[in-house]
Amino acid sequence: MAFFSHIQTLPRTQPLAFRSTLTRTPHQRLKLHTFHHRFKLQTHSASLLSQRRYLNGNAPGGPPTPNNFPQIPEEEDASPSQKSRETKKWWNQWNPTFFKMFESAATTLASVVILAAFGYGYTQYYKHNVLTKIRNAFAPGDPVLDLAGRSHAPGSEAHFILRNEQPAINAIIDGTDQGHYFLIIGEKGQGKSSMILEAMQRVDGTGISMMDAHADIEIFRIRLGKALDFEFHEDNIGSLFSIRGPRDASALLDIERAFNKFEKVALKNRNEGGKPFIIIINSMHLLRDNEEGRNLLELIQQRAEQWCASKLCTLVLNSDDYWVYERLKEHATRMEVLPVKDLTKDKAMDALRKFRYNYRDEEPPLTLLEQIYDRVGGRLSFLNRVSKADDMLAYAEEILQKEKTWLLNQCWILGEEMDDDVMDQQKYASSAMVLAKALYDKENETNASAANGGPDAANPTYDPATGYNLPTLPLFEARQVMTRADFIQHHDKINIFTIDSRALVRADSVPMQLAFREICGQPGFEEHLEKTLDRISAIESLGRTRELTIKDLWDKGRYRIRNVDGRGRPSGEITMEVDEKEKQDEDNGDAG
Repeated sequence: MAFFSHIQTLPRTQPLAFRSTLTRTPHQRLKLHTFHHRFKLQTHSASLLSQRRYLNGNAPGGPPTPNNFPQIPEEEDASPSQKSRETKKWWNQWNPTFFKMFESAATTLASVVILAAFGYGYTQYYKHNVLTKIRNAFAPGDPVLDLAGRSHAPGSEAHFILRNEQPAINAIIDGTDQGHYFLIIGEKGQGKSSMILEAMQRVDGTGISMMDAHADIEIFRIRLGKALDFEFHEDNIGSLFSIRGPRDASALLDIERAFNKFEKVALKNRNEGGKPFIIIINSMHLLRDNEEGRNLLELIQQRAEQWCASKLCTLVLNSDDYWVYERLKEHATRMEVLPVKDLTKDKAMDALRKFRYNYRDEEPPLTLLEQIYDRVGGRLSFLNRVSKADDMLAYAEEILQKEKTWLLNQCWILGEEMDDDVMDQQKYASSAMVLAKALYDKENETNASAANGGPDAANPTYDPATGYNLPTLPLFEARQVMTRADFIQHHDKINIFTIDSRALVRADSVPMQLAFREICGQPGFEEHLEKTLDRISAIESLGRTRELTIKDLWDKGRYRIRNVDGRGRPSGEITMEVDEKEKQDEDNGDAG
């Protein structure tokens, strides 16, 4: 009775299904409980399915808007425990999604951080490695010495000739002479590079780097990179880390970058108390005398001025031609010029004797050495070649003939029968022959004055003790003789004439001066040269002549030409007309 009394006291607000279960049998109540459980499962499944369709854009009303997530259901009459359960249910549904989003963001951030760290580390390592490689380029030993096949002991070659310029070059290379940059100038074959290599051997190439210039600035860039062991960032793999390397630019800009890197190494070396580095650029005359070549020469000179003033580096330039000196002279402040000349007679004969003994194990007689010197002079390249020949005197004559042939092939004149198409080439050739004739005449005048005890008696063109003293002309006078100012530079380039550091013009070598003497001393040469010059003048005169044709002067036609002066005032008048036309019948009568 108590149980039923309790049932009767239940409030009417309880669900009907719950109240109805109390009046049913146990079997009926079990079936009803099972039904309610299945109903709740179906209702929950339908709710999840509707949410999924809503997220997939299949909900009524069109696709969902961004960030339109299902909201936590809120009921006004829901209890706090029910709200907590609904919130927990919502979190359990979206927790995997939030975790995957966080995981993706963390993975991306970690990848970016690792990539940036490795990229920054590689960049720092690469920059340090570049400076280390440049520093090692000035370590003891130099590839140039290895290529030259020289040992590292000074004076190891028995046939090396100690010249008067050698002590000065030694002081430059070993770092004793600082605060300047140097231009070594002289004709080819005088031993400039040999003296530099000998000075490098004395210090085993420590702190020295040497390279050869080239007319192509791209090749110059590659050779500079080889001398400094700088790859111009061509071996940089920073692109793997999305780090952009130096942009593609001109060769001149790459050379500037190489100098910037070298400057950092030189500053560190100076701070450590080391001597200034030495950079030697050989064959500077190979650079082209155009805008590109002049820009490169200006860049090199700017660096040379800065480095020698701060005692970071001493730059040594080696050139065969005078035009390099002319370009550097314009902006030179700390430049020192070291001219190299041919050997004097006694040194040349001693060098020839040493060369012959080294190659053939022979001691030539003194008279033979004098005869050879009289033909080839004191040029080391000629003496070296003669010493290797079986018949040295015959080979000396062959060198003389080769120089003469070279002169005739480049600058021979064609006379008055030449065609007008070759006038430009003949201008170039005739100017060389005119200058050669002037040097030949000056040689004769000097010898005649010396023989008569004149002012040139103390300075003849040939001294039995000291040897040749070739006749010279100042550069401005040589250009006046040639009547052209631009040809002499090319004549210097092809080794017909040479211009020394004092701007004096002379024959390039003793064999070339002997060729001048032989050609200009031929009978009829002066007349042949005059005819060639007259023909050139005639062709130029024809080019300046204008033909004026006057028409329609019949029947009292006339032309009146008025002359005016520089201010436009009339200064004269010319009238051109013909006689009156004769009658036709008179013409017929005369014809009859």
